[in-house]
Amino acid sequence: MRRMRGQDSGDRPSSSPMTGRGGRCAGSRSIGYRRRAQVSDIPERFVSRAGLKLAHALDAFTPGDPGADPRGRRCADFGCNVGGFTDCLLQRGAASVIAIDTGYGTIAWTLRNDPRVTVRERTNALHAAPPPEGVDLVVVDLAWTPQRLSIPAALRWLEPRSAADGPGSTTASARGGRIISLVKPHYELGAEEKGLLQDGFLAHDEARRVVHRVTEEMPALGARVLAITESPITGGKSSRRRGGEGNLEFLLLLAAK
Repeated sequence: MRRMRGQDSGDRPSSSPMTGRGGRCAGSRSIGYRRRAQVSDIPERFVSRAGLKLAHALDAFTPGDPGADPRGRRCADFGCNVGGFTDCLLQRGAASVIAIDTGYGTIAWTLRNDPRVTVRERTNALHAAPPPEGVDLVVVDLAWTPQRLSIPAALRWLEPRSAADGPGSTTASARGGRIISLVKPHYELGAEEKGLLQDGFLAHDEARRVVHRVTEEMPALGARVLAITESPITGGKSSRRRGGEGNLEFLLLLAAK
């Protein structure tokens, strides 16, 4: 697994492995982390701020792994909402995007009318049927949904099978299939950890501990962690905690085991 070099983002220095130093993941393999960039460092603008998060992840992941590059690829967006991730994929050259959301009428009008976009509304991505040929890249931003549920669903979109294939067969790795998933540590807490939330805010050191645990659980879900980066912007802000500071979020680059 490759190690990524930390950016000089202007953030306050930290000794945490989640902000530039190497951590460890399952199998004692080294995993790299990247510091948050300033939002002003990201030139693209999108229909929602979510696009900034994915743009940062693509900038971080693509140089070391061409499989993360959406150019010319068939993509799926789990939890598209307004369409920030979908917009980013299109701006980066995606051939097509299947945009899935449980809501209705949320995706931006420009994206709804883009011939490259297939909108599946009122659809739960966890149970959505993939196209027979699968897709090359799945991006995931599902609210209130832990990775243990979203990643197996995303992997199915990278695993086209024929009747002759066994249940464990997959062509995802050979095809270069990738998943980029937004991890929100406050959604990954177990019942015994809910007390760590203060008015919806999870302390940054706890967030880093939780996301480290999430990476170590990926092999059991059938996924390999290739890289991780911290989102350039935080999640929804709390007006009652830490001056309105939002929760840390992270993006994982994954492939089938």
